[in-house]
Amino acid sequence: MLFQNFTEREEPHAIAIASNRPFTEWDQTFIDKRLCQAIVDRLTFEAHIIETGTSFRLASTTAKRQAAAV
Repeated sequence: MLFQNFTEREEPHAIAIASNRPFTEWDQTFIDKRLCQAIVDRLTFEAHIIETGTSFRLASTTAKRQAAAV
């Protein structure tokens, strides 16, 4: 359904997506590699990609998990 939404909104409307993972890691979320490639293709076609740097929340969660594992 997500792919269908992207396809329908692709040209007539704007789509804003926020992620703390680079596109190269999206296949961990979207298990089907072909679907993942199609979603990234739809999102990046004529897109404005803004990279903001490291997420504070992700860094904090990662540090907590590493501390708990020790």
